[in-house]
Amino acid sequence: MSVEAFDAVDVIAAKRDGQRLSAAQIAWVIDAYTRGVVADEQMAALAMAIFLNDMEPAEIADWTQAMIASGERMDFSSLSRPTSDKHSTGGVGDKITLPLAPVVAVFDVAVPQLSGRGLGHTGGTLDKLESIPGWRADLDNAGILAQLEDVGAVVCAAGSGLAPADRKLYALRDTTATVDCIPLIASSIMSKKIAEGTGGLVLDVKVGSGAFMKDIEAARRLARTMVDLGARAGVRTSALLTDMSTPLGLTVGNALEVRESLEVLAGGGPADVVELTVALAEEMLRLAGRGGVDVRAALADGRAMDVWRRMIRAQGGDPDAPLPRAEHTEVVPAPETGVLSRLDARAIGVASWRLGAGRARKEDPVQAVAGIELHAKPGDAVTAGQPLLTLHTGTPERFARALEALDGAVTVEPADSTAAAAARSVVLETIA
Repeated sequence: MSVEAFDAVDVIAAKRDGQRLSAAQIAWVIDAYTRGVVADEQMAALAMAIFLNDMEPAEIADWTQAMIASGERMDFSSLSRPTSDKHSTGGVGDKITLPLAPVVAVFDVAVPQLSGRGLGHTGGTLDKLESIPGWRADLDNAGILAQLEDVGAVVCAAGSGLAPADRKLYALRDTTATVDCIPLIASSIMSKKIAEGTGGLVLDVKVGSGAFMKDIEAARRLARTMVDLGARAGVRTSALLTDMSTPLGLTVGNALEVRESLEVLAGGGPADVVELTVALAEEMLRLAGRGGVDVRAALADGRAMDVWRRMIRAQGGDPDAPLPRAEHTEVVPAPETGVLSRLDARAIGVASWRLGAGRARKEDPVQAVAGIELHAKPGDAVTAGQPLLTLHTGTPERFARALEALDGAVTVEPADSTAAAAARSVVLETIA
């Protein structure tokens, strides 16, 4: 029987008392937790101690490195083109990956977009794409490499071999009220992205009611922490702080968001979705040494759509198949006449989740057809009684709880009121 280098109780007590953990302590505790030597209740106690007492930058870097070391690392050096990736911290109506990956690939940059599923009020990229008939999320490493070389873009599930310690720890944090912790959020995201092996990484850090980070100072700290972690690991990294006080685009859900993404790939779509797609694409391309290109032209002239169709086909999907539509809809009217000044992202996300578009637990099924259409955004004039939202679901008994979630989500101001909000740019700041 081997003798362990440290004792879990001592490590927990050190962080409980506000001490800095050494690189050796961190490496041991992550490895021991992955092996099952450190019990869930012990790691839960350590996670809460970190939540309460924070971590220094060097500790966060050591924690991140230990999680990377718990599994395999991918290697894209054999590709004939540079790689650049994007990660979003999660939002409502955030379908940006769908048009973004193809449009970046137009310019001879490979996009290895290893994505996840939705949980709670935030949507998941894989759930959206699975509304396309035949499309599959699971590829092995050889399949990912082959598709990146052939098509230039892949959106798929991350393999179980990447940072397995993070997968185990995230599930624990989700049940112990330690998700909202900047050192643990930063190390969770960056351990997977560094292990993925991308050369460049742009972080889309959401700010607002529909995001993990509700205020801009917390978002700045998270973004700076992750950019520094990327730099330490030799990954060219930058971050955009983006608005998530109101949903992105005019749809929230799975098939609904795919349909809207296709509008963007056809040269149209909502202005905020196009703005963020272009901003992220330009930054990804800059990090890959392909700056100064016309991203909007690639959306307008069909080149990005061509890559999309090849990408979907490569993963078994039929890009020409009709997307599923809900059998049941219910309209929510504008409560009064004036200017829509607020449409709360979190409330819309929770309502969409309750309609069946999201899940409360990772194993829950989702409905491809469920979600919400928005018929106005903040800054738009509305008339009392006009359609403001349309709810979609395959199970109409869900409407009542979805409507409860929307109570208080909408504010309409008189047209001449100074409180009536004008639409603002979705990109708030860039951190490099």
